[in-house]
Parts: sequence; structure tokens; C-alpha cells
Amino acid sequence: MKRFLRAIVLAAVLGPAAALASAPVDINVADAAALEQVKGIGPAKAQAIVEYRSQHGPFASTADLVKVPGIGAKTVEQLGDQITAGTPPARRTAKAAKQ
Repeated sequence: MKRFLRAIVLAAVLGPAAALASAPVDINVADAAALEQVKGIGPAKAQAIVEYRSQHGPFASTADLVKVPGIGAKTVEQLGDQITAGTPPARRTAKAAKQ
């Protein structure tokens, strides 16, 4: 019974942290350090994503990562649900102004 209670307490304590760790990283707002936390993105790719975004603007979708030098379709596919391309703040403001 003690083991069962310990398991429940441990799950309650670690559960929220595990959920946060698995949240997708938004490639439109993440810095290089955050991008490096994604399995399959190292320091060079993370920096390339940040530089591409600063030069060309936000990504319309995660598929647009293939436009970044050094990132191919296979890499984007492997990243899967680990990344997202949310609406950048500038686009949200423009949409809100139209409404």
C-alpha cells in the first residue's frame, strides 16, 4: 500500500513537469536555446532557424523549415509534433485591428 501511495504522490508531483516538457516548441518565437531542446535540432540548426526567421520573417507552417539551409524534409518530418508554427504577435495584432 505504501508503494502505491508513493507512486500516486510521485505522479502528482512529476506529472505537470512532464506535460510541460512535451509541449511543442513554437518555431516563430523560440530562441536558439529553446530550439536546441527539441530532439533533432542541435546548436547549428537552432541558430540557422533563428537567423532565417530574422531575415525572412515568421514561418507560415512547420513545413517551411525546409527553406532553412541545412534542414530537409526528412528532418521536418522527424520533428513531428515537437514543433509548431504559431501565429506571431505581429500577425495577431493585424488580425485584431481588422476585426
